[in-house]
Amino acid sequence: MLTQEFIRPVLHSRTLRGVAGLALVVGLYAILAVWKENSPYSEVGDIPSEVHTSLTMVLGFLLVFRTNAAYSRWWEARTLWGGLVNASRNLTIKISTLPRSPRDEVEATGQLIAAFPKVLKNHLRSEAPDDLAPWLVEELHRVQHAPGFLVSMLYTRLSHWKQQGWIDGDELRVIDRELARLLDICGGCERILRTRIVRSYRTFARQCVLIFLLTLPWGIVNTFQWWTIPLTAITAYFMLGMEIVAEHVEEPFGYDDDDLDLDGLCHTIEASVTELLSSTRLSNTTTT
Repeated sequence: MLTQEFIRPVLHSRTLRGVAGLALVVGLYAILAVWKENSPYSEVGDIPSEVHTSLTMVLGFLLVFRTNAAYSRWWEARTLWGGLVNASRNLTIKISTLPRSPRDEVEATGQLIAAFPKVLKNHLRSEAPDDLAPWLVEELHRVQHAPGFLVSMLYTRLSHWKQQGWIDGDELRVIDRELARLLDICGGCERILRTRIVRSYRTFARQCVLIFLLTLPWGIVNTFQWWTIPLTAITAYFMLGMEIVAEHVEEPFGYDDDDLDLDGLCHTIEASVTELLSSTRLSNTTTT
């Protein structure tokens, strides 16, 4: 239990390993306070413990706001991608059950739907698309906003279907509800990506954490003596951890341990689209 809950997460998480390293450095810094307390200069540089009582209250407010604001961004991003999963499934079901649309057209459109999450993922990470069909990669390299271009391709296909009489206006409106959500989700993700938490709040939190940790060993060394070193390191671990984790989760589209598993979500959507297309193809064949 001890290994599974406390030790293994630190060893397997790059973020927690970095936090532990910084906490160790702060713990080593506390050795200076212990050395001073046991030297002829023990009366020099003492800091009243009441100072940390005041700093703790201020630091608590800043860290709570910082953590809550960062997590709300992470959760909103997860909600948007959950909506993308649902929209992709609904859109696939609607186009694959149209009775008059040619099967090859439905399959090609389904491939575009499955490609959208990958295109959005690469767009949010400012990466070139490289895990798509070659012809689609070539098309996307020519445009600035790949998700918007892909949605326009889907609308072009639906417009062609309507001109050919494969769908009517009512069916087009039903499909449009889900298709419009794709760009709404893209816009929500772009807002999270490009609008970070106000820099002043981040600066205040970091300054308060730094001042607290720099003065902590000098304020508690009179009471705790050698225990000042591990107590300072443990306090630094949790305070620095909250700040660093908040820094990571406020931008949830990258590769950090606490970021969203966008690759896994893309795989889920692709598998769902493929399964739905296969099931409707089998259903149509059986009915026929």
